[in-house]
Amino acid sequence: MVNEKRIVEEFMELVQIDSETKFEGKIVKVLLEKLKDLGLEAFEDETAAITKHEAGNIIAFMKGNVEGADMIMFNAHMDTVTPGVGIKPGIKDGYIVSDGTTILAGDDKAGIASLLEAIRVLKEDSLQHGDIQFIITAGEESGLAGAKALDSKHLKAKYGFSIDTGGKVGLIITQAPARYSVTADIHGKSAHAGVAPETGISAIMIAAKAIANMPHGRVDSETTANIGVIEGKSPLNVVCDHVRVEAEARSSDSGKLQAVTKAMTDAFVNAAEEMGGKAEVRTEIFYNGFQLAEDAPVVDIAKRAAVKIGRPYKIASGGGGSDGNIFNGRGVPTIVLACGYEACHTKNERLSIDELVKSAEMVLAIVSEAAKTPR
Repeated sequence: MVNEKRIVEEFMELVQIDSETKFEGKIVKVLLEKLKDLGLEAFEDETAAITKHEAGNIIAFMKGNVEGADMIMFNAHMDTVTPGVGIKPGIKDGYIVSDGTTILAGDDKAGIASLLEAIRVLKEDSLQHGDIQFIITAGEESGLAGAKALDSKHLKAKYGFSIDTGGKVGLIITQAPARYSVTADIHGKSAHAGVAPETGISAIMIAAKAIANMPHGRVDSETTANIGVIEGKSPLNVVCDHVRVEAEARSSDSGKLQAVTKAMTDAFVNAAEEMGGKAEVRTEIFYNGFQLAEDAPVVDIAKRAAVKIGRPYKIASGGGGSDGNIFNGRGVPTIVLACGYEACHTKNERLSIDELVKSAEMVLAIVSEAAKTPR
């Protein structure tokens, strides 16, 4: 049985360990020690050398006691967004909150706490389960860096469950978009802004015109576009001759993603040509999307698990990327499950204690249901 006091205390312990993305050195040591103390085989892989983060991914294994059951995988990530240093958690009206100067880090330490509690209950209550693999990544918030660098030889499960989205437990994400980056270096021509501005070409004006003429925000129900960075600087008395713009596009439809990415690229190129400048535009895929059928085995297990813990399940599409995108692309069907946090990536983030407990119960129910599914 899930111990509410224990899981709350462990979550609050975890969020007080600073682990902003790229700086996971402290928390990886704590998590490895916890997993080994629980009797799991656990190690840190060598991906830090690739990602240039302080830590690699944790890969852990729990031997099953049910013959013939499918091996399953649970995933969470150890890194957080900023500001995530010096988090001071407290409890207010049934929620765990920060003091308002930082995030809370429910994303995704609620997922980690759920998994640790489930492991303890499996052992304490001698529950039946198949082989279980745990992959806790570094660098998820840095563009899924840890999962991307993970050697596929470590992915041994038949299917996986990523405990890494907000909302009430019972939410099941079976579809997520692919994401492209669009980076434009815009070149104009410098000139004295007071003496001869007409001889210059403002890269800032080219960028402004391009952005005004491209798709932005919610393009349609499954496609988005966003400008994230604009960098251009010159003295006030000089026409700016270089600007860099970094943008992204996402869609669950590959055709739409290609179309919106092309529209953004064309907007930069056309604006530069019209104003006498030049635009160098590069596009790169961050990660592929995924889409799993509602009757896929991994989805069916999650639906049965939700019913088992008394929760209605809700099948939905996600708007963001997760480690699940990478695992699906590597041939391990993986869904993303809610673990109760709200307003993630903000100082208003909070986590319902009831939902945290339910998240651990959901993990246990998935383990139970998966053990009934033969290879």
